[in-house]
Formats: sequence, C-alpha cells, structure tokens
Amino acid sequence: MSPHSTRAGPETGGTGRYPAEGHLKEPESRPRRPTAVSQSDIHETILHPGTVRINVQGAFIVDDELVTPQSDDYEHDPRDIRLPNHTAVVSHIAVDIGGSLAKLVYFSRESNAISIGGRLNFLKFETDKIDTCIEFMRKLQADHQQLNGSKPEELCVMATGGGAFKYYDRIREALGVEVIREDEMECLIIGLDFFITEIPMEVFTYSEAEPMSFIPFPPQPPSIYPYLLVNIGSGVSMIKVSGPRRYERIGGTSLGGGTLWGLLSLLTGARNFDDMLKLAEKGDNSTVDLLVGDIYGTDYNKIGLKSTHIASSFGKVYKLKRAAEQEAEDGCNSDYKHHAAEEHIEGSSEIPHESAKQFRPEDISRSLLYAVSNNIGQIAYLHAEKHNLAHIYFGGSFIGGHSQTMNTLSYAIRFWSKGTKQAYFLRHEGYLGAVGAFLKRQPRNWGRRNSFDTT
Repeated sequence: MSPHSTRAGPETGGTGRYPAEGHLKEPESRPRRPTAVSQSDIHETILHPGTVRINVQGAFIVDDELVTPQSDDYEHDPRDIRLPNHTAVVSHIAVDIGGSLAKLVYFSRESNAISIGGRLNFLKFETDKIDTCIEFMRKLQADHQQLNGSKPEELCVMATGGGAFKYYDRIREALGVEVIREDEMECLIIGLDFFITEIPMEVFTYSEAEPMSFIPFPPQPPSIYPYLLVNIGSGVSMIKVSGPRRYERIGGTSLGGGTLWGLLSLLTGARNFDDMLKLAEKGDNSTVDLLVGDIYGTDYNKIGLKSTHIASSFGKVYKLKRAAEQEAEDGCNSDYKHHAAEEHIEGSSEIPHESAKQFRPEDISRSLLYAVSNNIGQIAYLHAEKHNLAHIYFGGSFIGGHSQTMNTLSYAIRFWSKGTKQAYFLRHEGYLGAVGAFLKRQPRNWGRRNSFDTT
C-alpha cells in the first residue's frame, strides 16, 4: 500500500543520529510463497475497520540500504518493521497529529511478489503541512483500492492526538472515509508496550561509552510494569503505567520540544527542527552558559559537580552583552543610543553588530537543548522517585535519535538517582501514539510473541 515506494529520511551516519550497527537482517532460510487473500477476508476487514489481527510473529526492524529520493514535505523513517507472517488485508492506516508533527503509520505488502508478509512504514510531517499528510493518505487510499479491489471509502483512518479532533472534518471530507478517533494517552501506552515486548533491537540505553546498548525482551511481559513514560512532544507528559491499558498522568511540563523549536526559531536562522539539532551538534555551550568552573575555577567535589557542569543556562549572556554595550558606548562618546538603525542587528535595538559575533547560533542551540533536556530529565527522575518506578522510558519526536539529547537525559537520570536508575530509549520513539492507534482495536495479544505456542 505504498505510493510509488518513495522514501525520505535522515541519514544514519555522521549526524549524531542512531548508529548503523546492530540491525537485524532477514534470515536467508525464511520460506517464501505468494500471499493468497480471500474476498471474504477482505469483506470482513472492511466491515470491522481497525480490528484486523496483526500477526507480529517474527517481526524485526529493517534498514533500507538503497539511496532513495528525498522530500521536503515529509520524512520517511528508514527503519521499517518487517512483519513476515502477516497475510491478512489491512484496511486502515493510523495517524497521530500533535501540535508540531503528524506521524503516520501504515502497512504495505513487500514489492517482491514471491515474499509473504509486509511491513509497517513510518512517516512524519510538520503539522503546518497537514494538507500534505492528507494528500499522502489519499495516495494510500488509491493503492489500497487498486490492490484489493475495494472502494475508496473502505480504507479507515485511525486518528489520535489533538489534531484528531482539530482536523477531523478536513480528513473525513478530503478522503471520504470513516475517521475513528482514539484516546491519546491509551494509544501511547499500547504503542510502547508493543515495542517493549514484541520488537527486537528496539529498546536501548545510551551513554557516550556505549551509544546503543540494546535491552533484551523481558522474560514475561507482565514484568515490565510499573514504569514511567516521559513523552516529549511540543510539551511533556509523565505517565505512570501499572499494567496493560492501566495508566495515570502524574505530571508534566510545558517546557518541551515546542519550547526549543520556538525559541531557536527566534534566536537562530534554523528553519526546521532538524536544522536546529544540526546547529546544536556544532555548538559550544560554554560560550553561553555559566559553568561551575567559571565560578570555582575547578570542580566542586563536595557536592559532586564537575567544572563542566552547567551552573546557569545562558548565564554568561547578560554579562557579555553588557560589556559589549559599555564598549560600544565608550567608543561613541556615550552616544550609542542615537546610532542609526542600520548599525544594529536586524530585530534588535540593543546589541551592536560586533558584540553579536560572540553568540553563535550553534552555541545558542546547544545551550538551549541542554537547558530543556536537563529540566525534563530532572523532573522525570523526581516523578520516578516519588512513585517508586524503576524504569523510565523516553518517547516523543523531540528525541529524534539525537545523541546529545539522549546523552543529556541519560546523564540527568544517572546523576540525580546516583546511578540507581536508567533512561531507556526507543528507535521508533516518535511513533508510540500512531502505532498504538494502529493496533488498538485488534484482539489483545493476538499474533504476539508466544501467542501461537501450544501447551
């Protein structure tokens, strides 16, 4: 059900994103045979949209090695999930529309006609380009009709997130389909449980010494509870999960991905979130942040603070800015305030051009990334400690596989817990809600690991 099989996504090497090693490959001995789907199966799926029984036996992550066309309108994640044993028709797609991004998940058959099964595809669009997302869904609708001989209205959209309500009428009218809205928090939990218990090489811990240390499957799925989900989108939600579909939002903060995106849009020339992260990779926050070493000249060992620890985010800016202003005033006989407008930085009535050079966009980006990430990490630890939650999972598009973000969150959890807790990350962290919406209406545990075992 893939329109033109176009794929566009971030590179996996040299950009601070997920390393390329450690990916599972499809076993060479896997039997291949044509897929036979009866018209009765198609009809049953269409009558009950979203209830198709997804068979995830033998599921694994695939990394596309082919160079594919790029798109300015959306990003196609290269890490599809292969479902080698799923043969039933899938009559629905799922979309999670947040304040900043819309995440789309859909199933497609393998292009090789002799291969059974298919794969889950993952795409994201900026919410401001929701019409582009809807047009993509229209292409999926046309493919579904061509492959299965169905009518256009027989493809269902499972939608979650705030945009499921905001754009409900627009999606329904544009596609002429049923739009089933699902609870956002419940979808997040269903999606995370699925990734933790069913997809190998999905969950990992992060450190500078070991960038990706994968976590094996839990011996028994019930052993994963309770845990804390820190979902970082435009804002941040902290969710305590006690069991399957048993959850409680116990806190959060408005200082999330939207904060970083918004402030960096004002302070730098970055046009999108990926540009901002690339700037941060090249930055030196010590030119902007006030460090412990700037105050003490060395580590503050008595309370366990290294000299490189941030004492005050953006703490150097005011002092350096005032010094630059004083220098400018002294150089113009205290007549600085009467300088012509063209001598000032565009959008500023305070800082002369020369003084602005010490605040590079790269340094500002890195400082603000650290400030937001450290704040989230500390709040997450406090909630985990208060509710006695040993496992802390971080999800949401804010992370995006970005090494600095994961390292900062991991460091914050280790630092504040004195090494007793760890941060856990996922390779599909931005798609928890969309996957949860995709799976929500199927019978619980259908087709999962060990579900076909006989006793």
